[in-house]
Amino acid sequence: MNIVVASTNPVKLESVVRGFAPLYGTVHAVGLSVPSGVSDQPVGIEETLTGALNRAWQAHYAVPQAPFAVGIEGGVERHNGQMYAMAWVAVVSEDGRVGTACSGQFLVPLEVAQLIDQGMEMGDADDQVFGRSNSKQQNGAIGLLTGDAITRADYYAPAVTMALIPFRNPNLTFPYVNPSQPDEPV
Repeated sequence: MNIVVASTNPVKLESVVRGFAPLYGTVHAVGLSVPSGVSDQPVGIEETLTGALNRAWQAHYAVPQAPFAVGIEGGVERHNGQMYAMAWVAVVSEDGRVGTACSGQFLVPLEVAQLIDQGMEMGDADDQVFGRSNSKQQNGAIGLLTGDAITRADYYAPAVTMALIPFRNPNLTFPYVNPSQPDEPV
């Protein structure tokens, strides 16, 4: 089964393959570059989820015959003054049903948070603080902070699996609204 992923980032492609595996077996992830429609560094759940949904829908519209289109958007949010990283996953099926899920969250070091607050994207801030290059297409912040005990693909894969819950439970109702047609629940 070919799954369209709204990214050409190899880490996101791998996370989709790994996230689908427990429920669908072996799949092939096909990357497609689409804009998120949100800022380069989304802040808050709403903006991050919107980015994931926008990506998934754009991939779905680009390849409507694909059984699933997946959007993954990383973001940050604040709790009690502390910055936390998280990611949202949106999956759109061939028939237009939607599943979403969020990753776990982790505390962002102050050195990275300050750069993000100054307008830098998290991946670039990580590269600067950790002396790396293009870490967002490798192990990401979570890999850098855990010594690769959890890589970026490890981090995203469970959220991909959880976003598939509505498709594995067709007898249950999981309403969601298509952002391009807000008056028509899917």
